[in-house]
Amino acid sequence: MTGSRVVALGHYQPAKVLTNDDLAAMVDTSDEWITSRVGIKTRHVGGPDEPVDELAAHAGAKALAAAGLQPSDIDLVLVATSTAIDRSPSMAARVAARLGMGSPAVMDINVVCSGFTHALAVADHTIRAGAATRALVIGADKMADIADWTDRTTCVLLGDGAGAAVVTADPSAPDGPGIGPVLWGSVPEMGNAVRIEGTPPRFAQEGQSVYRWATTQLPPIARKVCEKAGIAPEDLAAVVLHQANLRIIEPVARKIGAVNAIIARDVVDSGNTSAASIPMALSKLVERGEVASGAPVLLFGFGGNLSYAGQVIRCP
Repeated sequence: MTGSRVVALGHYQPAKVLTNDDLAAMVDTSDEWITSRVGIKTRHVGGPDEPVDELAAHAGAKALAAAGLQPSDIDLVLVATSTAIDRSPSMAARVAARLGMGSPAVMDINVVCSGFTHALAVADHTIRAGAATRALVIGADKMADIADWTDRTTCVLLGDGAGAAVVTADPSAPDGPGIGPVLWGSVPEMGNAVRIEGTPPRFAQEGQSVYRWATTQLPPIARKVCEKAGIAPEDLAAVVLHQANLRIIEPVARKIGAVNAIIARDVVDSGNTSAASIPMALSKLVERGEVASGAPVLLFGFGGNLSYAGQVIRCP
């Protein structure tokens, strides 16, 4: 079977920035309280005229430009999101229309915070099976739309944005698969620990339960992702975890054993952007030239549904 590879990335965030001091004027909080507990300093928030598919389309267009491809070259569009208010048309269909694509297959994938790594695996599997040759995989969420701005324990976490990857068939890979095997799963009995429910929908979570699960159960799983890819953790060039909370990212990365890797910390500037967080953080690392092309990078998403998915990819 033909393998696949990420050949280009792109990201987009709304222009409006919400600082910790701005939040302190809205709820009972402070910059010190937020920074010490979650490590976040700022987050971007979109206005009512910036729907999820617009954020996604901007990121997708940048990824296509970086890949040197036209929208008509894409035959599969996957959008990972949990903040699509309308059921149909899907975000993927709306993105395809915004970008003027031909007739791609279009699907949304809702696995909340691990949505992008799930979608990337689906794109890889689809290309390997011969059902697609070039895919646009996007993680996009507008968390400000579902935030409870009266709850200081959750509203301080959330931000808006989108990240995109162009994935193509890769028949010859001398340095190994461009996208390694996925390891994914969930803890269904604990799925209620992260919720987006109600009318209008609102985000809520059991913060301590999520923290304990992430910091104790996920590091061994992330090491197994590396094992499946044939990569020792110390040989990773970068680790891009879901940007949930700096107090989760740093201990999980340390326990993985990626002692020589750059650890993505985009959460400090962007907050928790759910499915957008991994592709956005990786796109920024690549844009800044912090990871060499072809270097092994661990992507590992986790969160809503207490689901997880990870793979090692070769940096575009």
